[in-house]
Amino acid sequence: MASILIVDDAAFMRMMIKDILSKNGFSVVGEAENGLRAVEKYKELNPDLVIMDITMPEMDGIQAVKQIKTLDPSARIIMCSAMGQQAMVIESIQAGAKDFIVKPFQAERVIEAVKKAVG
Repeated sequence: MASILIVDDAAFMRMMIKDILSKNGFSVVGEAENGLRAVEKYKELNPDLVIMDITMPEMDGIQAVKQIKTLDPSARIIMCSAMGQQAMVIESIQAGAKDFIVKPFQAERVIEAVKKAVG
């Protein structure tokens, strides 16, 4: 079973993703509320996959992806973005993210992206 780290500055968003993943048999091993914490948690937990929000305080998702990929070039990261953040999505893919899911989340899309990333 894949271990997943969820990163989003909104607690209810983390809860929503966690709920979708748990119901589908994935193990959420940690949560972080910004990019800085995401990098710390990644080092500590070494998850199979990170689901990372783009827009966050202190350090955004793109910076966090770059740092995590420096630590672990094989890190698997899926970005979350709100509608209309295409430029940021492209930037995060260039930084090393595998895929992205758009908010508001559709459970099927989340699971499809996760299965593809950890498959």
